[in-house]
Amino acid sequence: MAKHVDLNADMGESFGPWTMGDDAALLQIVTSANVACGFHGGDWDVMARTMHLAAHHKVGVGAHPGFPDLQGFGRQRMQMGPDSLRNMITYQLGAAQAMAALAGTPLRHAKLHGALANMCAEDAALARVCLGAIQSFDPALPVLVQACTAQEAVAQEIGQPWAGEIFADRAYNDDGTLVDRRLPGAVIHDPAIAAQRMVQMLRGDAIICDSGQRLPAQIDTICLHGDTPEAVSIALAVRAGLEAAGIRLCRLGAC
Repeated sequence: MAKHVDLNADMGESFGPWTMGDDAALLQIVTSANVACGFHGGDWDVMARTMHLAAHHKVGVGAHPGFPDLQGFGRQRMQMGPDSLRNMITYQLGAAQAMAALAGTPLRHAKLHGALANMCAEDAALARVCLGAIQSFDPALPVLVQACTAQEAVAQEIGQPWAGEIFADRAYNDDGTLVDRRLPGAVIHDPAIAAQRMVQMLRGDAIICDSGQRLPAQIDTICLHGDTPEAVSIALAVRAGLEAAGIRLCRLGAC
């Protein structure tokens, strides 16, 4: 059983006067933050505010690049050529690195967002393009990958530092990919169920799929989505459940 784990949340996804999630509350619970870079959510003011607050709470700051899809929140699948994909990801990483420096904290990791991440979990060729862009930007920057998917395989193949990620609030298919959000039960809303699942997965060092199948996995970090109404409640429940099980929470790379 894992003795420690990072708890991360996607955040910085508000835009102008429109608020998405309660980042201030989450940053008092999680140990790492994946900050939107302005393409699927977020803007320069939101990025600055989120990163300054993360630095204040000693939460690790990461870049969360996604498709240029504000209307669909980065969850609509898009087709882009490899050169454009590389440039798109590099553009967002550069913005995140600059804003993190302004906040007085290093950029500690990167994580693909939404549809882009799910497509890379399924398609190794696409994952090579996207993770390769991160590697070209900084070959020492750890990337959070969906455990047991093409993302993990490609990170190992190209030699990019990686951390295996599972999701507290999402259901799993038997191949380690996430159940489509359009299907019933794909998103978990009950904090107690989310916490129980995370303890079970950490104890078993495995992803537990909807079917009951177990996929042995390296679990370094747990994600929850900051945009759901239950995000703070789930974060509190997961943290309490893990600590009660004797699993220590600490920032990625600091354990």
